Amino acid sequence: MGVSVDEFLELLDELPKVRMSHGGDWVALKVHDKGFGYLWEATETVGLKATIEEQIALVAERPEVFEVQFTAGRFGWVVVHLDGIDREELFELVAEAWCLTAPKQLVADFEAAHQIGQQAL
Repeated sequence: MGVSVDEFLELLDELPKVRMSHGGDWVALKVHDKGFGYLWEATETVGLKATIEEQIALVAERPEVFEVQFTAGRFGWVVVHLDGIDREELFELVAEAWCLTAPKQLVADFEAAHQIGQQAL
């Protein structure tokens, strides 16, 4: 288990219109100029936007992997330790953070292309 920084960066290629900008010790992750995450390469951690309920649940379930970063309005940002998570779960969290931030039509197009939220027939 565990995801490297390079593997994390590869995950970002699966999401449309992601831009990265360096801000000192971190890399900001944005879609349409709105932030949905941060990467700290030195500590191999990622901060991701989530709902407050998701933030609380993740930290309560596995405090060795997740920690509270901060809350802002209706969002609770969570720090993810990359060495404690697998690729599939990490992609789910990154995609969720992206969906909370991206314009509605971009999210709808992404979800349709990836069959997210669609029931099997």
